[in-house]
Amino acid sequence: MQQRLLLDSNLLQITILRLCQQLIESHDDFRNSVIIGLQPRGIFLANRIKSVLETLQENKLHLGYLDPTFHRDDFRRREQPLRPAETRIDFAIEGKNVILVDDVLYTGRSVRAALDAMSTFGRPNKVEYLVLIDRLYSRDVPIEANYIGKKVNTLHSQRVKVELKEQGGEDNIWLMNKS
Repeated sequence: MQQRLLLDSNLLQITILRLCQQLIESHDDFRNSVIIGLQPRGIFLANRIKSVLETLQENKLHLGYLDPTFHRDDFRRREQPLRPAETRIDFAIEGKNVILVDDVLYTGRSVRAALDAMSTFGRPNKVEYLVLIDRLYSRDVPIEANYIGKKVNTLHSQRVKVELKEQGGEDNIWLMNKS
């Protein structure tokens, strides 16, 4: 399988810091903002974003995990059933500014499902979407991210593999050709 490194550890650290700086510019003091990581892989990035923001802002932020599995439009169409992950949102999102965090934006279907799943917890004032990698020209749903680490032109025959320390690997993001 051929692979090309998109972001190494140093570039990833710089990218996350830049994304946090952009969030700070848009969210005064974060008192009315919450961070929600999309299960399964967005939670690792959300944890890191929260940690960096708390260091830079010296404010505590609310962090939750959201699993949109049962809200997906392809939930019953797969050969192998999807396994749900934990949803943990122990705060109200009613009237809050939600920063939805995921690792890769591909077709947009996961974030569409996440928007449906979030409605269970209240109606937010605003929802913004932060992703590390935006795979361009591949949307099934007309969704765009507000905060993007890197835009990448990809083919449908390729995939983006995000490796983070929190998942037991090193910080690297790869573009891989499927064999």
